Amino acid sequence: MIVVDTNIVSYFYLNSENSELAEQIFKVDSVWGVPLLWRSEFRNVLSFYLQKKIIDLSDAEHIINLAEDLLQENEYEVNSFKVLKLTQMSGCSAYGCEFVCLAKDLGVTLVTEDKKILRQFSETAQSMRSFLGVV
Repeated sequence: MIVVDTNIVSYFYLNSENSELAEQIFKVDSVWGVPLLWRSEFRNVLSFYLQKKIIDLSDAEHIINLAEDLLQENEYEVNSFKVLKLTQMSGCSAYGCEFVCLAKDLGVTLVTEDKKILRQFSETAQSMRSFLGVV
């Protein structure tokens, strides 16, 4: 198991320059853990794609159903105080620290492209390329 942030989930389901890397990560480890927050963040991504007319509503429904099916067994609540401690220590957003907190709690790697998270939590977080060993 690994923890992935919402951007990695987005790359996996929505065509982008990082989609191939997300697919490779899934081949290496297909058990992806996420904090409950991912749902709201992913809905926001899908709404952006809808508003830009990149996808239509039926596409969005299909994509959200696929993503929810994949992740539903590995969604976790995180401890608010731990998240706040991480934000205070790092200066990172609470959103990002939810993923860091979960990875730390589970004792697994967080895969993210968030530069600040990668810098502040190098013992927990890896970039997509680093995780795949293609740095």
